[in-house]
Amino acid sequence: MSEAALPVLIQGGMGVGVSGWRLARAVARTGQLGVVSGTALDVTLARHLQRGDPGGHLRRALACFPIPGIAERVLGRYFVPGGIAPGTPYRPVPRLGLRRSRARDELAVVANFAEVFLAKQGHDGPVGVNYLEKIQLATPAAAYGAMLAGVDYVLMGAGIPAEIPALLDAFAAHRPAEIAVTVAEAGDARHTAGLDPAALWPAPAEPLRRPRLLAIVSSHVLALYLARSPVTRPDGFVLETPAAGGHSAPPRGRLLVDERGEPVYGPRDEADLAKVAALGLPFWLAGGYAAPGGAAGARAAGATGIQVGTAFALCRESGLDDGLRRRMLSRARRGALEVRNDPRASPTGFPFKVASLPGTLSEPEVHDRRPRLCDLGYLRTPYARPGGAIGYRCPAEPVDAYVRKGRPAEEAEGRQCLCNGLTAAIGLGQRRADGYHEPALLTLGQDLGFLDGLPDDHSAADVVDHLLRGAPA
Repeated sequence: MSEAALPVLIQGGMGVGVSGWRLARAVARTGQLGVVSGTALDVTLARHLQRGDPGGHLRRALACFPIPGIAERVLGRYFVPGGIAPGTPYRPVPRLGLRRSRARDELAVVANFAEVFLAKQGHDGPVGVNYLEKIQLATPAAAYGAMLAGVDYVLMGAGIPAEIPALLDAFAAHRPAEIAVTVAEAGDARHTAGLDPAALWPAPAEPLRRPRLLAIVSSHVLALYLARSPVTRPDGFVLETPAAGGHSAPPRGRLLVDERGEPVYGPRDEADLAKVAALGLPFWLAGGYAAPGGAAGARAAGATGIQVGTAFALCRESGLDDGLRRRMLSRARRGALEVRNDPRASPTGFPFKVASLPGTLSEPEVHDRRPRLCDLGYLRTPYARPGGAIGYRCPAEPVDAYVRKGRPAEEAEGRQCLCNGLTAAIGLGQRRADGYHEPALLTLGQDLGFLDGLPDDHSAADVVDHLLRGAPA
């Protein structure tokens, strides 16, 4: 693709489900890059189907899945005509693990296909999917499903996506592929997660179009590292500052916090844009660029454009629960919405932005009432037990269980269950058999000044117009 055809604006991939197909499609219809979040699409598909698939959109997508038998098995397992009764717990999906599972792979492939398929309907604009390197176990099946739907871009952050170029190359030819999985205390033993397309369908159709890979990084050092070899080189970069929503890279060096308990960033954490530009690959700037002059300023600095998330998270097409979205938007417009960069909240150990809203997990009393459990497990860490067997642990699980798995109790202090909290934020929180309903956990970026130039209840198209006003073509 020529430089002239590259989007100036990338709509950030916000999970779980905030960047859903409706939002990505609305952005892509403007000609800019709409991005669906690929995080936990298996559970969101399964839960929407159990709610009866209002509107029939998912069933429409699954009817176009190229392997009908797989789509039929997924529908047979999860679809409930008319939806489950209020208060009924959702049926669980297979959890990620190193042991191969056909049911898990099929659900992941179908879910990613459906999300991208729906995002691409009715226009010819570009659509991408965003994955987290941290969730390595999910990546192969998810990426193949997105590619079956013709995804144009794969964006990947929260780690070093050095093996993803080869993965995409292989899947484009329907060849088996795998990536290494980090297993704690495993020494030199190598563990992998992979997918063989021939296990899904023995005679696949024509080769798939390989999507462009954009690596989301926080420093020029990582960009230079990835670009050093054709094997690891992406097709471009998104350079993200600590102001962006969700996870951010920790400060380089020893962690220092300010009077609010937030990480302190300094000059060492600023990317050298000239060094990135010298690589000759397109790059976009993210985190604090959601102002009318943001895109023009980024392009003047050598960037292709910008990536923006929070402005889209608060728009009408956002996947956020609409009541929560409106409450956050109202508070943000009054200057009353606090977004704190919490160094302890995420089980990953990365700082995580938590938006404060009554009744959500941002309130200590709500967090303290929540029973500690880890039943979705996307952020679990595989580890080698004595004797070589593989176990899984998460700092957000019960503390005594975490300690029994060989880790100190202080690592679990203050951790939030992102998997359940973010799923609840899009209206799909689990209702437990005892009647407990999972509360939401909300995240946004810390720069909310863009709201002054937007209508009260803005659309995705309003955001695009606002951001690109005055930007060079």
